[in-house]
Amino acid sequence: MSHSLPLLQADCANCFALCCVALPFAKSTDFAVNKPAGTPCKNLRQDFRCGIHNRLRDQGFQGCTVFDCFGAGQQVSQVTFGGRDWRTHPETRGAMFDAFPVMRQLHELLFYVDQALGLPDAAPVHPELRRVLAETEEWTRADAASLADLDVTDLRGRINTLLLKTSELVRAKVPGRKKNHRGADLMGARLSGANLRGA
Repeated sequence: MSHSLPLLQADCANCFALCCVALPFAKSTDFAVNKPAGTPCKNLRQDFRCGIHNRLRDQGFQGCTVFDCFGAGQQVSQVTFGGRDWRTHPETRGAMFDAFPVMRQLHELLFYVDQALGLPDAAPVHPELRRVLAETEEWTRADAASLADLDVTDLRGRINTLLLKTSELVRAKVPGRKKNHRGADLMGARLSGANLRGA
């Protein structure tokens, strides 16, 4: 990861539990209860820590154990809102909870672009990747109002085009016939022993 990028892994100690409040839960195999967006999870403590952190799977909250905000939580908490939490400063609630999903997408995009820049075979698209990296990184420093107006779909679409080019360049180096699984639903598929090189 480039030294100039924001931290792209979760630092829960510097986040105001935004994933536990801003996002909705749907009762399923991943979550034991329904929870609307903007409502604190019933397991959230006053110190912004999870009351069942060591028992999440046993209590039916498997979804919490696999969720990754890519560092968006602490970025919104400490940078966008300058360390003001939604409990002490309730006037920040709406804007903070709206900013978090946008920031999460930005950080996810930064993660993928940074990974693509580390692939030598993708050198032909590196200049374009560096441009969108700089643009996306700049958005992570925007205020909440600007984030609310950001067309993330457009940004994601432009970056996705470059990532597809990256994939094609990298896969072209793999010998043999390439399998195309783009768009495939592989949920539950038996992939043990499968040869996915170049797919």
